[in-house]
Amino acid sequence: MALDSAQKSEVIQGYRRSDNDTGSPEVQVALLTTNINKLTDHFSKHKQDHHSRRGLLRMINRRRKLLDYVKKVDASRYQSLIENLGLRR
Repeated sequence: MALDSAQKSEVIQGYRRSDNDTGSPEVQVALLTTNINKLTDHFSKHKQDHHSRRGLLRMINRRRKLLDYVKKVDASRYQSLIENLGLRR
């Protein structure tokens, strides 16, 4: 279920803050969102896959914590990030 290197580098290119940035909260949230969307599609076909569902819930919680951190540090970065990703909050 993990992203391959091409997809991962594409997401990093879109959300990085500088040329060498690979681990900022924005990049981490974007990668988690991509993985969450991929797993959500997986669960539409495989409804009984409870083991992967646990991993999905962990990813959602990690994304929520990172978003809370970004909101606490800089609210404008938070707003632009959720608009770019299409998240509701």
